[in-house]
Amino acid sequence: MARAALNKEFSVENSQLIQNSKLKAQCSKLEMWAGVECTVNRVGDEYFNQLERNGHKRRLDDLDLFAELGVRSLRYPVLWELIAPSGWENADWSWADERLGRLQALDISPIVGLVHHGSGPRHTSLVDRTFASGLAEFARAVAERYPWVERYTPVNEPLTTARFSGLYGHWYPHGRDNLTFVRALLTQCRAIILSMQAIRRVNPAAQLIQTEDLCKVFSTPLMAYQAEFENERRWLSFDLLCGRVNRDHPMWEYLRWTGIPEVELEWFLENACPPDTIGMNHYLTSDRFLDERLELYPHWTHGGNGRHQYADVEAVRVCAEGIAGPYTLIKETWERYKLPIAVTEVHHGCTREEQLRWVKEVWDAAVCLRSEGVDVRAITAWSLLGSYDWDSLVTRSVGRYESGVFDLRSHCGDSGEVSKPRPTALAVMLRELARSGTYDHPVLDLPGWWHRPHRLLYPPVFRCCGDGENSQKSKFSPAPPHPRSVVIVGARGTLGQAFARICEIRGIPYHLLCRQQMDIADPVAVDRAMTELQPWAVINAAGYVRVDDAEREENACLRENAEGPAILADACAKRGVALLTFSSDLVFDGTRTAPYVESNAVAPLNVYGRSKAEAEVRVLKVHPSSLVVRTSAFFGPWDEYNFLTVALRTLASGQPFVAAADAIVSPTYVPDLVNASLDLLIDGEFGLWHLANPSEISWADLARLAAKQAGFDVAQIEARPIQALSLVAPRPTYSVLGSERGVLLPSLENAIDRYFQEKG
Repeated sequence: MARAALNKEFSVENSQLIQNSKLKAQCSKLEMWAGVECTVNRVGDEYFNQLERNGHKRRLDDLDLFAELGVRSLRYPVLWELIAPSGWENADWSWADERLGRLQALDISPIVGLVHHGSGPRHTSLVDRTFASGLAEFARAVAERYPWVERYTPVNEPLTTARFSGLYGHWYPHGRDNLTFVRALLTQCRAIILSMQAIRRVNPAAQLIQTEDLCKVFSTPLMAYQAEFENERRWLSFDLLCGRVNRDHPMWEYLRWTGIPEVELEWFLENACPPDTIGMNHYLTSDRFLDERLELYPHWTHGGNGRHQYADVEAVRVCAEGIAGPYTLIKETWERYKLPIAVTEVHHGCTREEQLRWVKEVWDAAVCLRSEGVDVRAITAWSLLGSYDWDSLVTRSVGRYESGVFDLRSHCGDSGEVSKPRPTALAVMLRELARSGTYDHPVLDLPGWWHRPHRLLYPPVFRCCGDGENSQKSKFSPAPPHPRSVVIVGARGTLGQAFARICEIRGIPYHLLCRQQMDIADPVAVDRAMTELQPWAVINAAGYVRVDDAEREENACLRENAEGPAILADACAKRGVALLTFSSDLVFDGTRTAPYVESNAVAPLNVYGRSKAEAEVRVLKVHPSSLVVRTSAFFGPWDEYNFLTVALRTLASGQPFVAAADAIVSPTYVPDLVNASLDLLIDGEFGLWHLANPSEISWADLARLAAKQAGFDVAQIEARPIQALSLVAPRPTYSVLGSERGVLLPSLENAIDRYFQEKG
């Protein structure tokens, strides 16, 4: 068929699609979709399998949890590498049969993915011409087995995968040149077309939901030519599928220059397969900034194109006006293709309030664009179960976990299997957006970190090249003049100061109060402060902390540690205000030889421990939805009186340091404690939680560990029995904290590394 006739036919079909899309958009509301991070990528001879890492491969019940969110469309894997590694005729369909059958019973429509950042079974690769026909054979087998499935994504993010596999060398086949990149891209796009042709021979109504990460590139004026090239290149997968890459296309000469013959490019003109829905993926750090001033940036950001050397950094960290944002990127996509759009991945590996803010911003942008006539069908909560090791682009397996709508750091049985993923605040958000289209939480009063000044890590650049006229239209709601806040009680203490510091960093408005501003043991003072400040949550970081003095000041200790929290809990309960308060490992007597968990009976040995145990009971009786965190053995970078800081200061002065050799604890890094506690508070968690960096170590060995890392002579640490330390209050010899609810803090070794980094 002549190219002119093809273009005319495509134009007519496209016009019909546009009209149909507008009609459908007017008759439906924005949908909330969801998805499971399911990457199975290859590095060398090793496959990295997210479904193995997140345990979903073994947990059918996850699908029931997903259904409770109210989503009715789910991006879901039936992956070639896993189902048919040695040919579709030898496929093992048991896993897919069970899962897809369950989705059908739950009335959830799957959007079936066949390859997700993969390169196929071992016998093929992205630069093997048989990849496309092999995937098409598998696609037909999938369609024949599940004829009721209507929507497919044969290959996820082909251009992104081609860059990582063919241009940057991260994934198999580890190419680092333009030809390998282009060959990998064309192979995947050909596979998509052949797969949809095969699927539609079985199910003519099958739809293509094609995904791609539409990152945008900004630059200095000198590097504008490179930014322009990359900004045009980002559309290549969609342009190839839509039959747009002809001799007049800006990328035609580049593709020919790499060595691709004309006949191969013309095949895409003759076999155009425009997506039924364009799946736009976008991550906050995907947008890039190119700058030839290498001295301004770390060496690992340096690179070049053979013409210029330049740094390639995250645009959000340098562009003063901000990045394009979801509103602009969706609008650009609509103006280019006039095809229905879904944002098919919305995920942010960050603190809980920032995750909520990102989902809300994308949702609001989509709602706004729909009101302007843009056919945005849905946004997709991606990474329902979180993801592993994406900070290294899944090139190594070190266990770096980012939680998602559910948190997998739940209690594990003896087998190490997660008993049940824990829903986070994102789960509540999804349910509300799916049900009513609206959601509110006090932390949404402030914009995300990507809009706040502290995001800039490098000298800010104004008027970045690559900005379109819409690029600054962030379309997020401005902060209200009086954002809702938390009250932090305990302004003079280590914990109170740490909460204030981290709330400042995380953009959580707060009031930090000292005893003169709110004496928690005085009901009148509590009522006055609560009435004036109207907090949505109270964080009680106050209390009596002198364990030995408490033995002779019992009344003072009980007033501060038991009566005060109970009064505060009563005031919060009456107002419907969340409460976070802290307890201690000293509520236990140390007779166990395994870590204490939340359900273990308390049996304090001293007055301080009794005051904390009494507080737990009284707080949860008066205000059952309070969050009570037991923790132990603080150390942190911001105060001068914690154990590690005192030990290192003593050793630095040339004096020996004495520590208990037989008291075993689980030390807690204060920044980790504060961040995890805030996440739990935002999640609406309640009851007892144990938070400590997983470890079992004596005080003496803790001092040795830190001393060795600091370069001091560990022989200067004198380890003595606890009874020889002349402590007034008896202590348990074993007070290690474990948890049956979730292990949220990283290892002690990791925490000590960060202690030295943050201590400076």
